Amino acid sequence: MAQALEFHFDGDADAAVRGLWRRLADNGVPDAVPSPATAPHVTFAAAGTIPAATRAALREDLRLLSIPSLWLSFLTAADDELALTAVVDTELLAVHSAVHDVLAKRVKQPVARYLPGSWMPHCVLARDLDPARMTAAFAALHPTGSIKARITEIVVVDTHTGETDVLRDLEDRS
Repeated sequence: MAQALEFHFDGDADAAVRGLWRRLADNGVPDAVPSPATAPHVTFAAAGTIPAATRAALREDLRLLSIPSLWLSFLTAADDELALTAVVDTELLAVHSAVHDVLAKRVKQPVARYLPGSWMPHCVLARDLDPARMTAAFAALHPTGSIKARITEIVVVDTHTGETDVLRDLEDRS
């Protein structure tokens, strides 16, 4: 994956997720948590390339959408990844579908796990966990409780360089 469409969280949700990352680091999996430079987020789409013209179209559509808050409520383990999964409702699926309507046939190498019908909205807490470390990480965080995450920024992130392109700043009141 080279470019991802990420929805970033408000300050309280950001701090709550970073608190979970610290708990994991304090409980034996410091190398598995995202770097401090990584913003807690939910990825809505990913592809090898999201071209500039597609970003412009997406920027325009996102301006017209009402972006719902997320309830990150379920601690989940899949493959080698530990995540906090969001409650899925019709509003969230509508935004996801609208994003993919714009991206359809306009991106190179779309990542299948983010396509409609396959996508499970989640915030990654740790990666590259073998079974023993997954068990320890799950135990360190269970139970997590729910985190209400208001979306404050939507960006395309280059996953290799870390460069970001802000498509919508929901905090900008101008």
